[in-house]
Amino acid sequence: MGDGFQFLDIILFALIAAFLVLRLRGVLGRRDGFKGRPRDPFAPPADGQADNENVVALPDRGNPDAVEDALDAEPADPLEAGLARLRRSDPSFDVEDFLVGARTAFEMIINAFASGDTDTLRPLLSREVFANFAEEIAKREEAGETLETIVTAIRVSDIVEAKVDGRTARLTIKFVSDQTNLTRDQEGRLIDGDPEATIEVTDFWTFERPLRSRDPNWTLVATGTLD
Repeated sequence: MGDGFQFLDIILFALIAAFLVLRLRGVLGRRDGFKGRPRDPFAPPADGQADNENVVALPDRGNPDAVEDALDAEPADPLEAGLARLRRSDPSFDVEDFLVGARTAFEMIINAFASGDTDTLRPLLSREVFANFAEEIAKREEAGETLETIVTAIRVSDIVEAKVDGRTARLTIKFVSDQTNLTRDQEGRLIDGDPEATIEVTDFWTFERPLRSRDPNWTLVATGTLD
């Protein structure tokens, strides 16, 4: 009798185990999602609409033009836009380094023009600007006059225009400087200017440089004043 109950217990446990296995398979055997490859997190929703209105749409990685447009977005200000184009064309360009060189060139050119030093002027100027400077120096020498210019301070040296024209970069600088300018005749007599007076002079100088040139120096291609 005891063996019979033992046998019935074994059958009962077997039936319970089979029932549990079937229930577990019914739960674990389902696949409610992620069939095939995992979903690309950058792919847009199937209906073309974001699941959440607060989601920020990223540029379509499969569309090179969309990515390029995002990278090429330029500032609204023309000066900043010009500088941005220059930096993209020449990643080594630095505004502060350029302005340091521009101030140095400004003083060198002013002093060389006053002293009639065409050898110093030639590599710093374009052909047209050099021709104009050389002509003025020749007229002064023919008249027997000398010019003395003393730059006592450069108060302002700001980039006011930046352009990239094809393979050429062009920057216009506004210089505001304090100067003493004296003109003397061939006997050394003062004919223009006041040694005790300092005047404020505003100049606009445009420098140019071929972007693909190995020469890092800029050339003065135009000059102007407020007058």
